[in-house]
Amino acid sequence: MEFDVIGVEDWLNVHERDAAWDIAQSTIASLTPDELRELDGRDGAELIERLAREPQSYGWIEGSPAFKAEVQTLYEHEIDPRRILQTNGCTGANLNALLAVVRPGDHVIAEWPTYAPLYEIPRALGADVEHWTVRRELGWLPDIDELERLVRRDTRLICINNAANPTGAVMDADMLGRIAQIAASVGAYVLCDEVYLPLDEQVGYRSMADIYDRAIVTDSVSKTYSVPGARIGWVIADDEVSGAIRTLRDYTMISGGVANDALATYVLAHRDAVLARNRALVLSNRATVQSWIDGQPRVSWVAPRGVSTSYIELDIPVDDETFCLRLLEEYGVLLVPGSRFGLPCGARLGYCARPDVLREGLRRLGEALADFDR
Repeated sequence: MEFDVIGVEDWLNVHERDAAWDIAQSTIASLTPDELRELDGRDGAELIERLAREPQSYGWIEGSPAFKAEVQTLYEHEIDPRRILQTNGCTGANLNALLAVVRPGDHVIAEWPTYAPLYEIPRALGADVEHWTVRRELGWLPDIDELERLVRRDTRLICINNAANPTGAVMDADMLGRIAQIAASVGAYVLCDEVYLPLDEQVGYRSMADIYDRAIVTDSVSKTYSVPGARIGWVIADDEVSGAIRTLRDYTMISGGVANDALATYVLAHRDAVLARNRALVLSNRATVQSWIDGQPRVSWVAPRGVSTSYIELDIPVDDETFCLRLLEEYGVLLVPGSRFGLPCGARLGYCARPDVLREGLRRLGEALADFDR
């Protein structure tokens, strides 16, 4: 079993610490300790008091009851807490879910290109993976009719990323319903990575967990909730898959740790405040980027639907990796080249950075692009 390098992670691992102006990330401006303390209105006493009384043991192996109770409130339907398993971020949720479901020779359909583990892990596990390709003319969504042609009687799993990394495209409830119908016609599971929550309230978004009984949903507090440092995610699945993941977790993580569980629970308990802060930041920043793009002859995008990540297309005479390296070296600005995702010439723009960082990063990016016209 061999795993390919994840292009975006390899790029960030090498370059992110060299950037003065990081506008590549997809986490909404990570919360500082001071901002976290403000959430409960008591200078963080709620979190501090909980940590003070908790022994630093392994803690609750599957996630504390308080954590699971907060996760339950994120969904429309009541979910048995035994079907909610805490993981090491959404990365760990996806890994454990795929290890639990995919067998050598299985037919897997995966949205492509998007977050690479959703198709690379099944391939490494020996599955027959077919790509369900996203299309620029469809707003970076795949064609639902193509999924009907791809599905087979022996299809085991359909993998999607909603909202999508890096494009910020969102499959609405109607499209998710069609996917569920197609999957149900052959008894396939649908794994939906939901780590990016659309914050534009005009988007008709629902979780796949509320649409399909064979859904496997993964999520975390890293992106939308702005605390990737907690390294806490979760996976929700039916009893059979949850049982398999429960065994795998003993091999891959055991527990998330008492402090991390407490932090994630605290953030989810105050998610209304976090989401209000993040919604205002994302929507304001999106307007900033749109205004900047309107004045840039070499840049275009399909505006993201209130999702923290986006994709800009670049009309430049060099490949995007060469350009992004020069941008970093000469201007101190970090983007992720589109080639790292298998997308056309362009870059992931993490417009969810703090506004001052975004504005300066865009200014410098504009200067780098203007060099082509001098």
